[in-house]
Amino acid sequence: MVSAQTLPAADGYLPSRARIAIALIFFVNGAVLSSWVPHIPTVQRKLDLSTGMLGLALLGIACGSLLSMPLAGLLAARHGSRVVTLTAALLFCVATPPLLLAGSLPLLLVFLVLFGVFNGAMDVAMNAHGVAVERAIGRPVMSSLHAQFSIGGLVGAGSAVALLPLGVPPIVHVTTIAVLGFIIVIGSARFLLPHSADSGAGSGKEGGAGGHRFVLPRGPLLILGAMGFFILMTEGAMSDWTAVYLRSDLGTGAGFAGAGYAIFSAAMAVGRLTGDRMVAGLGAVAMVRWGAVLASVGLGGALLAHDPLIAIIGFGLVGLGLANIVPILFSAAGNTPGMAPGSAIAAVTTAGYCGFLAGPPLVGFVAEVIGLPGALGILAVAVGLMSSQAGLLKPRR
Repeated sequence: MVSAQTLPAADGYLPSRARIAIALIFFVNGAVLSSWVPHIPTVQRKLDLSTGMLGLALLGIACGSLLSMPLAGLLAARHGSRVVTLTAALLFCVATPPLLLAGSLPLLLVFLVLFGVFNGAMDVAMNAHGVAVERAIGRPVMSSLHAQFSIGGLVGAGSAVALLPLGVPPIVHVTTIAVLGFIIVIGSARFLLPHSADSGAGSGKEGGAGGHRFVLPRGPLLILGAMGFFILMTEGAMSDWTAVYLRSDLGTGAGFAGAGYAIFSAAMAVGRLTGDRMVAGLGAVAMVRWGAVLASVGLGGALLAHDPLIAIIGFGLVGLGLANIVPILFSAAGNTPGMAPGSAIAAVTTAGYCGFLAGPPLVGFVAEVIGLPGALGILAVAVGLMSSQAGLLKPRR
């Protein structure tokens, strides 16, 4: 086991500094990813894409991520999560500005696939490094790392709200965030943990490479997997469709359209930063039940009111409601009777990330038939139904 006491002496690295460094990389991922979100309607109009065609194009991100995630896991096991995190993060920053330069749907699709490849690899590698840092420090830090992702989302989308009304071109905004992200990643590189820290990330059947297996949810995990699927599907939809809804359906300007995801990210960050204390006080069942209800009411209200200000408030409630559900689901999966914790968590994680990646394009396909408010309304109902299954999170013998 790599520990805070032995790591500096053995490798010259400090876990406390590594925690800050990997937190900055989580921040960069959220900021660069969300910097593109407010400009999706601009790209849609530039290329004259229907909601269905836009959904098809966004499917490229999911395809790219699904292709790179298993490979990133293998490369991290062989070369260390530090190397893969840095490489993927730098390429992710480079791959973002071209999204706004695509002059045709085929070219946009190519750029989106590459964007998904590097984002998926970065997602896997930075979370793996976060686990190594958590073990080196000796206390949980993953919630705080994911909070940095949400704060980054607030900065990336929020800066669009501030800059676009001033006449700053979208490509300048996205490129500026990407360049700053690139610099932050370079500056963080020297403080990340070495490959030797990854070897302490597991032991026995669930450690090392043996713990990273593709597992399908079964039995009680089917419900937990379904909950994770719809919760993360909704989170993914908030990323790609809030700006489109505000601009195309409610007629707001480009700057205001970015406010929806910015408020969503801010609320999720607040929820994650305070989540550990709230779970301890209220319990997992109550947190999931009322979190799902809050998210469902927020999204439903945003769609029914047909008012831009109420919409962004509703999107904030969605972020606050969803913030801590997924960590609670992973914890419940790890305590499933009769299954090894690593395998059970992997099953729910697989289902959840499939929802996150598939959500945006599926919303586009459904919106082509019943409209974007109707497609998002289905997610509001699905998330609300998750509250009825919260009792599964009670501790089991």
